[in-house]
Amino acid sequence: MPYKPASTALQDLVVLDLTHARAGPVCVRQLADWGADVIRVDRTGNPEDFSGRHEADFQNKHRNKRGIALNLKSDEGRAVLYRLAEKADVVVENFRPDVKQRLGFDYETLKSKNPRIILVSISAFGQDGPYKDIPGVDQIVQGMSGLMSVTGEPGRGPMRVGIPIADIVTGLYSALGVLTALIERQKSDQGQWVQASLIESQMFMLDLQAARYLVDGVVPKQVGNEHPSGVPTNTYRTKDGYVNIAPIPYMWPRLCKALGREDLIDHPDYATREVRRSRRKEVNSLIQGIVGEMDTATVTEKLLAAEVPCGPINSIEQAFNDPQVQHLGLVQKVAGSNGKDIALPRQPFRLSRTPSKLTVRTPEFAEHTEEVLAEFGFDPSEIKALRERGAVE
Repeated sequence: MPYKPASTALQDLVVLDLTHARAGPVCVRQLADWGADVIRVDRTGNPEDFSGRHEADFQNKHRNKRGIALNLKSDEGRAVLYRLAEKADVVVENFRPDVKQRLGFDYETLKSKNPRIILVSISAFGQDGPYKDIPGVDQIVQGMSGLMSVTGEPGRGPMRVGIPIADIVTGLYSALGVLTALIERQKSDQGQWVQASLIESQMFMLDLQAARYLVDGVVPKQVGNEHPSGVPTNTYRTKDGYVNIAPIPYMWPRLCKALGREDLIDHPDYATREVRRSRRKEVNSLIQGIVGEMDTATVTEKLLAAEVPCGPINSIEQAFNDPQVQHLGLVQKVAGSNGKDIALPRQPFRLSRTPSKLTVRTPEFAEHTEEVLAEFGFDPSEIKALRERGAVE
């Protein structure tokens, strides 16, 4: 299968994908979906590269790529990788920090083959320091970063976020690092080493909670579905479900009018942001008493008519069937390996001139080895010999 760019935005950018798990593939998917020629490098004879390959998660992480398989533990396999790297722009890996040195694709080695190469190394805790060799996955980092200490209801113990958020944000920040390095390379004509870790990304994502601690010395706690500082912002039970209500402080009068309680607008117990904060439980109880007598559609209609942010709590199914989501076309289809279309989420942002699309399915194991090597200058006899010696599959 010749390279079929998913977009012209990053067309002709060549990326070697040595990743596994999630953070690395999320990074590479950003590049693939915007048109980079991504070559996924699987490990020869590795059972992990076969199991689960046709499951939804794997298909979603590795779409818009081509696939080859190399034996990176062999000299010949590494030699093949070096020849690919000579013509590539980016290499992305998320092995433990010492693995790249041991297998010979560390930054200094790759730089000696191609001074313009950008190596992206993703790890749990960084490339150096006391934790560099400790294994770490999303949930471990959610706990260690402090995220679980501010997630969930007070008194119920720590709670993980319902998605692998540390992996995902690390992948996204890594992709941003690639783009930043590429822009810089236009001036210097030199590549560089992009390093990202789950712990750094997740702690940066603490955002306002981190600032509250660093600037004000406040150690944030769990507040459930409430906002840590804005009152009222919460999830409320209705007669037939739940709604989120999240007025900006100046919207307090709008909220009161919409709920038929104009008397609360200037009430001394609720009139200002500060006093509402000090009476958090009371304010939430008051609103719950009003909202609990209405169904979700009525609450939403009343508040949105008053331009107060409000929305239902959807299941994943309801979210994908929401009319706005349907209008935005967040789901695209691509032909699966069995010829039947599979539906996957598209990129969440759009470019007016160079859109992204799902072009090709996730490759089968080593599906494009011969084709890709030929494009990089290997002749048929070389490829045959490499196969026979187990350097490639």
